[in-house]
Formats: sequence, structure tokens, C-alpha cells
Amino acid sequence: MDFGRFPIFSILEDMLEVPEEQTEKTRNNPSRAYMRDAKAMAATPADVIEHPDAYVFVVDMPGIKGDEIQVQIESENVLVVSGKRQRESKENEGVKFVRMERRMGKFMRKFQLPENADLDKISATCHDGVLKVTVQKLPPPEPKKPKTIQVQVA
Repeated sequence: MDFGRFPIFSILEDMLEVPEEQTEKTRNNPSRAYMRDAKAMAATPADVIEHPDAYVFVVDMPGIKGDEIQVQIESENVLVVSGKRQRESKENEGVKFVRMERRMGKFMRKFQLPENADLDKISATCHDGVLKVTVQKLPPPEPKKPKTIQVQVA
């Protein structure tokens, strides 16, 4: 019997954290790592603002310290903002969560930077749970002057 056709088995494998090497590779399901990253990206809201001299990326990061956030530039001008939010482990005897709605775990956003982004002039600040990444623009290229060719009389 082919259990790969039944989504309940895939869900159980994910819940039990069965290594992907032990699961059947013939399924057409996306990998667990892909799904984890997709969820992390979907749960990280961001605004992108273009100013005359810069691009500003504003990302909500409530409850995360600035040193827990990574801002990187990947190849091909991709800005990556990532980190991890961990649940406080202050469980006292007799205390239990009645409701847990805040998302914990990995978060990540990727932004394709335009060609005129200056990768050497990037700054990031985090204030009151809001991360602002500023990417300066390169100055516009000088317009090419027409080349004049001297006509010689023969």
C-alpha cells in the first residue's frame, strides 16, 4: 500500500520530526525545510519604501532584541532579514498557558534589491520592535556625451 498518497502520514511525520531521509522521496510534497521557511516568510510583515536617495525596509519584530536579528546580503542583490524568536521558559509549578497565539521560532524575509542599490551603504536599526534597514541608492550614471568624429577631406 502506498502511504504517500495519504496526507495524514505526511502530517504525522512532520509532527514526530521524522528525518527526511527516512520518509519516502517519491511524494510530490515540498520538503519540511521549504515549508518551514515559507511559513517564516509569510509570518514576517514588512513595508518597502522608496525615497529619492534610498530604499527603506521596515519589518515588524516585536519582542526581539537587536542582537537576535541578522541582516545579510546574499548573491544577486538579495537582502535577507532573519532570526529566531524563542518562548520564555519561565514555567512555574501550577502555571500553564491558557492560550498561545504569538508565533515563535524562525522568521525570515528576502527582498530582491534593485540594480541601483549601493551594497556598500546599508544600515540597520531596531527601535521598539521595528527594524529599519536603509539601503542607499547609487548616484545616477552621467549621461553619455555624443562622440564627435572629425570628417577629413580627401
